[in-house]
Amino acid sequence: MIIDPNDVSIGAVYESMVALITPRPIAWVSTLSADGVANLAPYSFFGGVGANPPTVMFCPVNRLDGTPKDTLANVRANGQFVVNVVTEEFAETMKQSAADVRPDEDEFVLTGLQKAPSVKVEVPRVADVVAAMECEMLTSMQLGPGRGGANLVVGRIVSFYVADSVIGKNGLPDPEQIFTIGRMGGPRYTRTRDRFE
Repeated sequence: MIIDPNDVSIGAVYESMVALITPRPIAWVSTLSADGVANLAPYSFFGGVGANPPTVMFCPVNRLDGTPKDTLANVRANGQFVVNVVTEEFAETMKQSAADVRPDEDEFVLTGLQKAPSVKVEVPRVADVVAAMECEMLTSMQLGPGRGGANLVVGRIVSFYVADSVIGKNGLPDPEQIFTIGRMGGPRYTRTRDRFE
């Protein structure tokens, strides 16, 4: 079967992509509004770009009414964000933070999560995560207008937070101790404990 993206709905294109691009890492992105209100939301169209310079990207889509989501508006306003690493124990809270709420509502408060200060950016991180990446925006690009329109945000990592409990003997994050989750097709997620070389 051939599916031509031009012949089906945006919803069908999205469902095809999320069924085929798996597992997807999750960027749990915290930002601050111009008024200082914290925002926290997960994005699974996310990945690393390169190590020189250290960069990540994520892709927030527009709301159903075509306006930018709070995360994108905040990043464009102050040029900073934090990618919090999502491990198994945060799965339910992470899903709760995806709720569509008003810009003046703080998802940290709504989900009961504690904030921790960052080192090089004003944006807070989630206090108990095992790792987080503080980022400054390098570029933001609108790829599609209107409802569900795609946007690309690329950020330079300016500081890594890594809990001492997951630091390996080499002084770096130990992947064998970091049990992230990934996004699958539909409403499903996957664990990352079943590993091989």
